[in-house]
Amino acid sequence: ARAGRLGREKLPHGWVNVRLSDRGGLVAAVEALEADVAREAAALEGRGRVLVRPSGTEPLVRVMVEAEDAQMARRLAEHLAGVVKTALG
Repeated sequence: ARAGRLGREKLPHGWVNVRLSDRGGLVAAVEALEADVAREAAALEGRGRVLVRPSGTEPLVRVMVEAEDAQMARRLAEHLAGVVKTALG
């Protein structure tokens, strides 16, 4: 297995970008996810990670999930992207 950062095994990941109408809602969108991100990260029980961040150059929220299973990573990333969309109406 290939080592990732901090010597961790590289895990399958799922990426979803959520496009916003303007950059003004980026911070609010990421803050709206805090509880969901914490819950999903805890559910992975140290076997993956969740990263949600605003893009530095575009009106996007980037959602990335690493998990032992590629389908799970993609499903969780899509779920969190859906939470962003719902939070922003």
